[in-house]
Amino acid sequence: MILVDSSVWIDYFRGGSTPQVEMLDALLGNEPLAMGDLILAEVLQGFQSEREFNQAKHLLLSFEMIEIGGKDVAIQAARNFRTLRGHGITVRKTVDTLIATRCIHSGLILLHSDRDFDPFVTHLGLRTAYPGA
Repeated sequence: MILVDSSVWIDYFRGGSTPQVEMLDALLGNEPLAMGDLILAEVLQGFQSEREFNQAKHLLLSFEMIEIGGKDVAIQAARNFRTLRGHGITVRKTVDTLIATRCIHSGLILLHSDRDFDPFVTHLGLRTAYPGA
């Protein structure tokens, strides 16, 4: 299953044309996609109008909902952060650490356009849907 990060959804809703958005377009309706609870919050908080908010919410809630956090993922995310710090890498956002850790922990593939996930691919085995990401 593919979890789509907010970095791709935000570009999608803004009408952006990136390789990841094109991949998302191709996946919609053809592959099982997942929505993370924290990703849902990140995406929905950016809408100005109630109408756009509700349209996006309707679409995003049609995907399987994944709880990103939880006790086990939180502990492993802290370990992953410390591992990367041991490699001289400081992850900028705790939410990204949690998302990457959930994907690794649950065997999810992540579609993203955020370079903050790169160390998780290189050092911790995060699998991504777009090879250039």
